[in-house]
Amino acid sequence: MKTSFITIDENSRIPKYQQIVDSIINNISTEHLKIDQKIPSINMLSEEFYLSRDTVEKAYNILKERNIISSVRGKGYYIARTKLISKINILFFINKLSSYKMKTYNHFINAIGPNTTTDLHIYHCDESLFLNLLDKHKAAYDYYIIMPHFKTDDLKHVSFTENVKKAIKKIPNEKLVILDNMSPELTGDIIGIYQDFENDIYSALKKGLPKIKKYNKLVLVYPEKTVYPYPRRILHGFRKFCVENTLDFEILDNVYDDIILKNGDLFITIEESDLVNLVKQIREDEFVLGKDIGVISYNDTALKELLGITVISTDFKIMAEKAAYMILNKEKGNFKVPFHFIDRESL
Repeated sequence: MKTSFITIDENSRIPKYQQIVDSIINNISTEHLKIDQKIPSINMLSEEFYLSRDTVEKAYNILKERNIISSVRGKGYYIARTKLISKINILFFINKLSSYKMKTYNHFINAIGPNTTTDLHIYHCDESLFLNLLDKHKAAYDYYIIMPHFKTDDLKHVSFTENVKKAIKKIPNEKLVILDNMSPELTGDIIGIYQDFENDIYSALKKGLPKIKKYNKLVLVYPEKTVYPYPRRILHGFRKFCVENTLDFEILDNVYDDIILKNGDLFITIEESDLVNLVKQIREDEFVLGKDIGVISYNDTALKELLGITVISTDFKIMAEKAAYMILNKEKGNFKVPFHFIDRESL
């Protein structure tokens, strides 16, 4: 069986599995591969190009997920469809340019594959900007992905305003993807992939309770008024956890420059600037992080992992990949993203 239609460039920065995927798709588009045509086995490709079996298997799994190839037990792999050229056009709305929002977007781009075009718009939690962008691009895309977080005039967080709800309901259900934040009013046959802000923080802190209990006081740093406000359901979940476990707690608007730190305090920060300011002051006051004073941060980043900061965080990779998978496979329904307690040195 021929393997000449596969092109592997050893000097390319493109992963080998992606080169296999691209080769097969390119050969389908040029009609060198036909529907129901058998393609080489995983072992055959592995031996021909000196690749690991896992590399070839990963490529074939991607092609199977996109229904480009199919496998017949005991017989091998076959081309399942050849109409691949028409691209899916996607409009992706993000409320702010934070590291974890962009991480979600980048994971989505990697997962959705090359046969799509995704345009990104940042609306800065602003209702008017969002509505204008949506109106400008109405009916121009196959899918509209929306991460809904808005601010009121007094800088409070709302998931959806009345005007936003009306605008979103005009999008056909089969084109609508709600990401990160859900509303019970958005019913119907749509894609919904979301966090449960109140129960997520409650459940995550419960997992860390054995270590949390060694501290005398829990302090949640929740910015009350900020350009990019946070869901108040975070507050509700935090209070519920503290009350149920009879823990002394306090809620602050920010980490003040002259904040009073006491041995036995445990801080939970949401904004990166508060985390930086807090760790700096802990060091200046010669407290030991994770022993004298504990720190838990909201939403994981590579830098927090490097610095050993304990986090409570949704899985943004799963959020993005699930959205891509459901679009590619034309699935509908709601999916709650896993939320984790990740214990590191700061607790």
